[in-house]
Amino acid sequence: MDHYDSQQTNDYMQPEEDWDRDLLLDPAWEKQQRKTFTAWCNSHLRKAGTQIENIEEDFRDGLKLMLLLEVISGERLAKPERGKMRVHKISNVNKALDFIASKGVKLVSIGAEEIVDGNVKMTLGMIWTIILRFAIQDISVEETSAKEGLLLWCQRKTAPYKNVNIQNFHISWKDGLGFCALIHRHRPELIDYGKLRKDDPLTNLNTAFDVAEKYLDIPKMLDAEDIVGTARPDEKAIMTYVSSFYHAFSGAQKAETAANRICKVLAVNQENEQLMEDYEKLASDLLEWIRRTIPWLENRAPENTMHAMQQKLEDFRDYRRLHKPPKVQEKCQLEINFNTLQTKLRLSNRPAFMPSEGRMVSDINNAWGCLEQAEKGYEEWLLNEIRRLERLDHLAEKFRQKASIHEAWTDGKEAMLQQKDYETATLSEIKALLKKHEAFESDLAAHQDRVEQIAAIAQELNELDYYDSPNVNARCQKICDQWDSLGALTQKRREALERTEKLLETIDQLYLEYAKRAAPFNNWMEGAMEDLQDTFIVHTIEEIQGLTTAHEQFKATLPDADKERLAILGIHNEVSKIVQTYHVNMAGTNPYTTITPQEINGKWDHVRQLVPRRDQALTEEHARQQHNEKLRKQFAAQANIIGPWIQTKMEEIGRISIEMHGTLEDQLSHLRQYEKSIVNYKPKIDQLEGDHQLIQEALIFDNKHTNYTMEHIRVGWEQLLTTIARTINEVENQILTRDAKGISQEQMNEFRASFNHFDRDHSGTLGPEEFKACLISLGYDIGNDPQKKTGMMDTDDFRACLISMGYNMGEAEFARIMSIVDPNRLGVVTFQAFIDFMSRETADTDTADQVMASFKILAGDKNYITVEELRRELPPDQAEYCIARMAPYTGHDAVPGALDYMSFSTALYGESDL
Repeated sequence: MDHYDSQQTNDYMQPEEDWDRDLLLDPAWEKQQRKTFTAWCNSHLRKAGTQIENIEEDFRDGLKLMLLLEVISGERLAKPERGKMRVHKISNVNKALDFIASKGVKLVSIGAEEIVDGNVKMTLGMIWTIILRFAIQDISVEETSAKEGLLLWCQRKTAPYKNVNIQNFHISWKDGLGFCALIHRHRPELIDYGKLRKDDPLTNLNTAFDVAEKYLDIPKMLDAEDIVGTARPDEKAIMTYVSSFYHAFSGAQKAETAANRICKVLAVNQENEQLMEDYEKLASDLLEWIRRTIPWLENRAPENTMHAMQQKLEDFRDYRRLHKPPKVQEKCQLEINFNTLQTKLRLSNRPAFMPSEGRMVSDINNAWGCLEQAEKGYEEWLLNEIRRLERLDHLAEKFRQKASIHEAWTDGKEAMLQQKDYETATLSEIKALLKKHEAFESDLAAHQDRVEQIAAIAQELNELDYYDSPNVNARCQKICDQWDSLGALTQKRREALERTEKLLETIDQLYLEYAKRAAPFNNWMEGAMEDLQDTFIVHTIEEIQGLTTAHEQFKATLPDADKERLAILGIHNEVSKIVQTYHVNMAGTNPYTTITPQEINGKWDHVRQLVPRRDQALTEEHARQQHNEKLRKQFAAQANIIGPWIQTKMEEIGRISIEMHGTLEDQLSHLRQYEKSIVNYKPKIDQLEGDHQLIQEALIFDNKHTNYTMEHIRVGWEQLLTTIARTINEVENQILTRDAKGISQEQMNEFRASFNHFDRDHSGTLGPEEFKACLISLGYDIGNDPQKKTGMMDTDDFRACLISMGYNMGEAEFARIMSIVDPNRLGVVTFQAFIDFMSRETADTDTADQVMASFKILAGDKNYITVEELRRELPPDQAEYCIARMAPYTGHDAVPGALDYMSFSTALYGESDL
């Protein structure tokens, strides 16, 4: 009890923190718990000459509660208070609760006041906690937890009995056969098990309870009627009563211990065989899938339509999204299973596993590489084909768009060119018609490029074998014919207009001059309004300063612009004066422009109003950029400190992992203190995250004051935490190896010093020659190879040097060692594999002799064992496993059915064949 592992206690007791006390409100369960817990307490209190009658009343003053704890623990508690006042009772109960807590038990919501007040729920919960700690907690079968160990013990003891199937601590015990089986297994003379009937649970339960009370000194804690009459008996009551059987039979014969040892060895062998079978099947299935998939990926049959190629691409995406990921997981699981199997074989002193021909991990990796290569080529081909078809579709759509635009433009142009409107036109009208015709000719010339593009696209579609080329060619020919007709009509109309122009030589030059000057000035004002109203996006002070400078330059041009405005308005005023003076017949407005003086004045006034608004916007943006620059510097000041700090810590951890200062526990303590100092740095990271959030909210995307981004800091911080955790784990594993194999601290230091000495590239692994030199430096003698004892330096300088110094270094022996430390044939030896090998050479492990000695115990010191003895002492599956694999015993003292357990034991460790 004193040596109980506190961690195991916490692991088992943790579920009880979630104990639902509301279940105690169930009258049936509460009745069962009252009786069971009362009987259990009295079974201990009677040793002190007392007992309790009412469990919630008799513990209220704390006196009998303290006495109960003294009896079951064998320790003295603090002197109790003898007063009758409530404060004295609370003090006694608190002393009892403090004693329970001192034993590593966490009491949840149980207070002394509730016990003193006679709270039934809390009193029963407290007693259950005491039962767990002092009656159930120390039960352990094959390194399981207390509850699981007790259940496993019950299952093993009742396995040979028919109609008994123990799966839990409630309904599995209702028929009473489980209790009878436990008694019969250990004391067969007390119960005639063959006469019991499963359909008579009351008789079975009462028989078990009476026998246990009379012959085993186990008090009657349960009522048969309560158990049968309850749909689900109380688990805690059943566990309490069953634990009494466990303790009553805890002194079982030596054969059980021997049987457990054999079961453990056989279980390891069975598990390893199953892992080997699983590996072979998974490897075969994965290789077969790869063989079927590669031909599909190598198919390059093209399609003529985009829909068909997109379907192929969708199939490939389904393969990537649905079919391949499970296979990636299978491949990963295959490698994990292989490494796990090799580790288990090595730790259990078994030969390394060699898969069947063609199913090695390297074979699977090679096949997977071929699959990846085929997959890459197939994806590239798909994308190229889709791009080609997209190009065709794009060209066809481009042809249709350009053709539609051109046809819409030409609509009505032939009728317009055939009009005779110039024959009755006035001077201004004929001038306008002529200018309009000139504009049309310019427009016609501009459309020449579109017609050429349409013809070029049609030609390219023909060259690429576009499926709808006939319709494209017919439409293109129609457009070209119409274009030739427009050219002829345009030339004919121009000649007619020029003839008419000679008759009307006086043209309103002022209108023309007005239009020429008003148009660019109007464009300038519209551009200025757009610029002044344009929303700007800047990220630095330099950018906003550039905008401010450009705005000042614009304001400097306003006086000249106002002069130009007045000049244009003067031209318009001159036109009005001429019209009034000479009574010229002006039909309509200015034919050369639609821009009026009113529009010019209105836009000019708008420009003048926008200038001060732009000034204010630039000023506000400048202030915002100054604030952003402050945020950049604030972030950079911290990042430039934290980034190098993380890098320094990473380098320090790297040095710590290969240095040796003190014992492994000292190194582990130092690393944990180092880890704590790193974790304490987290507030600075959080502060930097806060600054980064401000930067993001301000939409700042760059920072010239530092090369560190928040993502760099996060990745570095996560790598730092991972590295210190992994280094601590490596030291913990070394401690586990050292303690499990019995290696002294001096040996561990010597192993690490030798490993570091020969790991010259600080990679954490040794090559074969480095490993051999390390073994020799530790005094390991490897068999002599006469061909190498030349005493001279050859190409293998290091090995020859060792031989010349008197060391024996045989190739065969070294190859054997390498097969142990490098079963995967990777050509390197890790420090963990090196420690495993050295611990195997220096530590004691299970051997064939120990297994034979255990079998001899079960056989009653005979040189053979019978089928009946195996089935009586071992679980059914492992007994049948031995019977199927043991050879018949042929010694002089053999009897019919005798089996040879000696050859079977040596075969388990690879010393002979099964």
